[in-house]
Amino acid sequence: MTKRAAIKRQTRETSREHGVLDSRQFMEDSRVRRLPTQAGWSPYPSNDDRDQAYLKTLKPKSDGQAELMTAIDHHNLVLALGPAGTGKTYLAVAKAVEALEAGKVGRIVLSRPAVEAGESIGFLPGDMEDKLAPYLRPLYDALSDRLSMKRVKALMAEGLIEIAPIGYMRGRTLNNAFIVVDEAQNCTYVQLKMLLTRLGWHSTMVVTGDPQQSDLLPGISGLLDVAQRLEPVPDISVVRLAEQDIVRHPLVASMIGVL
Repeated sequence: MTKRAAIKRQTRETSREHGVLDSRQFMEDSRVRRLPTQAGWSPYPSNDDRDQAYLKTLKPKSDGQAELMTAIDHHNLVLALGPAGTGKTYLAVAKAVEALEAGKVGRIVLSRPAVEAGESIGFLPGDMEDKLAPYLRPLYDALSDRLSMKRVKALMAEGLIEIAPIGYMRGRTLNNAFIVVDEAQNCTYVQLKMLLTRLGWHSTMVVTGDPQQSDLLPGISGLLDVAQRLEPVPDISVVRLAEQDIVRHPLVASMIGVL
């Protein structure tokens, strides 16, 4: 008896003793051996209490961010003003995703003015969403951080996430929606008035912007004027973030203070 045949015979006898393998699971000419199907073998550790789920929890990193998150939870209209890097856009989009996942709203509406930042990039090819994609990249980045891009595309295909150019918002009533208006410092007073009055039933609107970084001509941006007029109005929250709320590189906070 050869060594190989001896090993086969020993394996079969061992399997019969332990009741693990069936004769049909073992073929004489097969070079591939099946693993036992009834022995409870698993590549994972036997600890059943292990945590296999991962949930990215949204937590504020400053007092200003905590104030903004609380304002979004308790008000239907929030204006978030502050310098770059304070998390205005990210927190607004994250709260929108949170509300959609919890069933509090039926859709997310993202809007942003298509204003070039100091240089002309010419005409862009494609349909409306393709033309707006470069301007809405920050919103996509925040969405993809909370959801996978595959899920984002699926939700957009279903209409649960909508890209709405500011120029096409007039005449609409946004019910049961979470609206995020980003880069509002590039909106005129008339545009912001039109946007704010789109708010419908069971909806939340968050308007974000940095009044110090407007790409419009001086005096045209209406964000500061609108914020000052709405701040005394009950049930409307105006959150002003500052340098200490910046969560980017520490040099960003230093530059904001001197530029």
